[in-house]
Amino acid sequence: MKAVKTILSAFGLFAAIALAPAAHAQFGSGIVYDPTQSAHAISQLSQGEQQLQKWATELQNWEQHLQKEEQIYETAFKTLNQLESTYNLALQMSKMPQNLAARYRSDFAQWQTLGNPSFAASSNSSLTTAWLNALNVGSPTRAMSAYGGAVTPLQSYSNLSGLDATTQAAVQTQYTNSEIGQSNITNLLSTVGTIRSDALSFQQKLANLESDTYSTDPSQQTEVGVLAKINAATMLQIHAQQDANQILAAVAAQQALAAKEQVDERNRLINQAIYFQQNFSNTMQNVSNGVSTSLHAISLSTTAQ
Repeated sequence: MKAVKTILSAFGLFAAIALAPAAHAQFGSGIVYDPTQSAHAISQLSQGEQQLQKWATELQNWEQHLQKEEQIYETAFKTLNQLESTYNLALQMSKMPQNLAARYRSDFAQWQTLGNPSFAASSNSSLTTAWLNALNVGSPTRAMSAYGGAVTPLQSYSNLSGLDATTQAAVQTQYTNSEIGQSNITNLLSTVGTIRSDALSFQQKLANLESDTYSTDPSQQTEVGVLAKINAATMLQIHAQQDANQILAAVAAQQALAAKEQVDERNRLINQAIYFQQNFSNTMQNVSNGVSTSLHAISLSTTAQ
């Protein structure tokens, strides 16, 4: 803008110099003043000033345009630096740590197939084998067969109706406890056997997951691949927890039976105490009468002799 003002000032000075001789001619210099030429010169000077102002405006527009271009360039340069930083970070995060398997791979307990011990008697080998097969393979049928061959059978009470009501209730409670216990044991055998039979395939899935986790293959370490392995690990953990819950449920059932047996025993003792207190007088009276009768009979037999 300063340059434009300088140009206009210089142009005005030139116009003044150009008009000066004409003004001097009016006072005896011999030069005739021509108003038409002067007007034409003034018109040309006015047009030149307008042209200069137009150029000045264009220069200002160009200056503003260059400033915008400079801002765009600076923004693009900052964006480029940000992209470069983001790329470097992504590249660093995508690199697999060195010796990851050697540093973190660990062994875990393996399920072993149960077999007959070397000290087992040959006469019992079939019963032991059936029991161990139920633990290794599972299934309710194998569990029932193994339990039926290995447990002491429960005999039937032939004269239950001949007992008093209290004794009948006590005997029936004991039978119930035995039957519940047998059901719990066979269920536990079946559950443990099923878990053991599935252990081999479960261990193979764990081994595959571990191998893929520590793999240096880029296709195994993509974002989707890592998320898929996380989901797989979660599902394996859920299945393992489900197996543990089944065992805990079977153990809890056995504990419930033990608690029931304790309550039954406590109730039996209470019932005996109540029966004793209610019938003590009659019992002692019967005993006293019996003793008196016996003594009287003895005395009569002695007198008769």
